[in-house]
Formats: sequence, structure tokens, C-alpha cells
Amino acid sequence: MKVARKFLISGEVQGVGYRFFAQRVAARHQVVGYVRNLPDGRVEVIAEGSRANVVALNKDLLSGPTHAVISNIEEIDIEPSGAYSSFRVER
Repeated sequence: MKVARKFLISGEVQGVGYRFFAQRVAARHQVVGYVRNLPDGRVEVIAEGSRANVVALNKDLLSGPTHAVISNIEEIDIEPSGAYSSFRVER
């Protein structure tokens, strides 16, 4: 069963390689969707996959890349769209 979640990551998460880190861990966990920087300084991740894989992705998103400082991750359940075939970095 597929689930979908929106993650809004706050802290020092832009300019530290967070989007490319998220892309790597999403591929590792076989999760599809996208990651992008938001104008307010947060990073948004849309993730679709099995419940176990999305939970595993969330754990990795909490750690982040070496130079990131994550202060909060807001997790929102959303409806799976089935629109993604891979996980991409959006500009």
C-alpha cells in the first residue's frame, strides 16, 4: 500500500546540500517524489512509497547532510498521486 507525505524541514537546510542528500536517501529507500527549497528558508519534500520506506526516509531526513542543522520537520499526510516515477530535485 502506497502512502504519501509532505515534509517541511526547518533550520539551516539551504546551501548545505540538503536537496541532493534527500535525493540520494529517497533513491536508497525506493521513494518517489521531489525536494525543493522554499522562499521562507525551509525545504519541502514530497514522498510516495511504501509506509516502511517513507518512515525510513523520514529518519534519514532528520539527520540530514553533514553541514545541515535541522530544527524541525513537519510531517503532513497527503493523498498519493502516482504522478512520480523517480525522485527529483526541483529548482
